[in-house]
Amino acid sequence: MAALRLRSADEATTKAIGAALAGLLDPGDVVGLAGDLGAGKTRLVQGAAAALGVDDPVLSPTFMLLREYDGELPVHHVDAYRLAGPVELEDLGLDEVLPPDAVAFVEWADRVAAALPESWLELVLHIRDDDTREVDVRPHGPAWAARARELQEALEPFA
Repeated sequence: MAALRLRSADEATTKAIGAALAGLLDPGDVVGLAGDLGAGKTRLVQGAAAALGVDDPVLSPTFMLLREYDGELPVHHVDAYRLAGPVELEDLGLDEVLPPDAVAFVEWADRVAAALPESWLELVLHIRDDDTREVDVRPHGPAWAARARELQEALEPFA
């Protein structure tokens, strides 16, 4: 599957993209988010987490590096902005940060991509104007290649 480009006209749509994506996620999945500062990475995670049954407010993990949430599927929300690179993510303990029984969302994933598993889903968010965002969806590895059609169908309404 080639990259899929989505459009979001507001925060509610960005959250809806996250919610649509949540329906495809399985334990152990890693979703990496990259792109412009303020483009909506945390908003997208908020939508996904709510759809996964997280009741707690989902906050940016910038100063914590990792926030964990209980839902129907546990959610780990990682912020790699302050990490120098993949080795620092590995030093945190990949089994702790990207556990096999949870879904992990990694903001600023481009900084630590070398430490991510073979199969992960990359979302790159771009600011186009004050309201409009574009989200490039790029599946990596065989697990996401196998779900390409399902991914395309779930996210098609936002293309």
